[in-house]
Amino acid sequence: MLVDFFFTLRRQGVKTSITELLDLLNALQQQLVFADTDAFYQLARLTLVKDESQYDKFDRAFAEYFEGVAAVDLASQIPDDWLIPDLIRQLSAEDKAALQGMGSLEALLKQLRERLAEQQKRHAGGNKWIGTGGTSPFGAYGFNPEGVRIGQQGSGARRAVKVWDKREFKDLDSSSELNNRSIKLALRQLRRFARSGAATELDLKGTIQATSEQAGYLDLRFVPERHNAVKVLMLFDVGGSMDDYIALCQQLFAAVRSEFKHLEFFYFHNCVYEGVWRNNQRRHTEQISVLDLIHTYGSDYKLIFVGDATMGPYEIDYPGGSVEHWNQEPGRVWLERLLAQYPKAVWLNPQPAEWWRHYHSISIIREIMQQRMFSLTLDGLSAAIKVLG
Repeated sequence: MLVDFFFTLRRQGVKTSITELLDLLNALQQQLVFADTDAFYQLARLTLVKDESQYDKFDRAFAEYFEGVAAVDLASQIPDDWLIPDLIRQLSAEDKAALQGMGSLEALLKQLRERLAEQQKRHAGGNKWIGTGGTSPFGAYGFNPEGVRIGQQGSGARRAVKVWDKREFKDLDSSSELNNRSIKLALRQLRRFARSGAATELDLKGTIQATSEQAGYLDLRFVPERHNAVKVLMLFDVGGSMDDYIALCQQLFAAVRSEFKHLEFFYFHNCVYEGVWRNNQRRHTEQISVLDLIHTYGSDYKLIFVGDATMGPYEIDYPGGSVEHWNQEPGRVWLERLLAQYPKAVWLNPQPAEWWRHYHSISIIREIMQQRMFSLTLDGLSAAIKVLG
């Protein structure tokens, strides 16, 4: 009885054993539940799952065994206008391979100035003029290994070196509730408690020991309350390609806000430079110097970067590489300054790990972080927490 259900659970990755299955069968034999699917679900989860992080896997197995999971062809339901512009798809692999970068940021900007001086009208397609849908390094909705994106809504191939648009980003919503508790459960591994403040909490063990030493006369002993001593500094990448991961980052943000008393957070775009900000609506007028941040928050803070690290390599390694302003020092320098101040640091990347090898910028960031980049999954978050601990 329920043997197939047990194997379905194991196939979905639920860490349960024959002992738990026998407990469930015994509970059913005692008729703790009868002819009630919801009640059986609660009883089965209670007896078969010992770790809350397994709840999602249990739900999938339960649905597969008792209800079935219908396959849905989502691709056929995507409106055509969601796929516009489609000119990139018309390029063959040979066409894309034939396109070469300019070789340096200075050369790219020099060619842009020359094109602006020559061009007299709107242009679409082609490989030279500033326009849309072609292979020119300048414009929008086209393809080039390195380019300057001008006037495009959102990102395309995500390989632009400069992006000349008005950027409006949205603050992460701290009130967003998680659909599951897996992120919170992983974060709790980082929590460390220390006793501080006035001695107001009863020390039961100490009281028993002291009372026994006083031949039975009650001798109350007190200790300071236990407080969460972990201090966390988080830097969130926002805008651009990170728009794909807003919901996931909101879940992480909400979980961190609920788990840690000592939390400071700031925003950046693509790479950290000389300034970060707390409010995306006032990011151009209320930036906070990274040097001030380093001098304000001590080295006992644990630093967590959250970003997909998907950008042009120039943005990390060159002065002036920022897509939004002229930075006097490369982003690499500012990252290294932060890591020197905060030795306990990790980078959480929401982009699937199997994509990382396709982006040179991710390799650079991983090298700067000394390979302490982890995917924003339950396993990745758990591994990051171990490094921070």
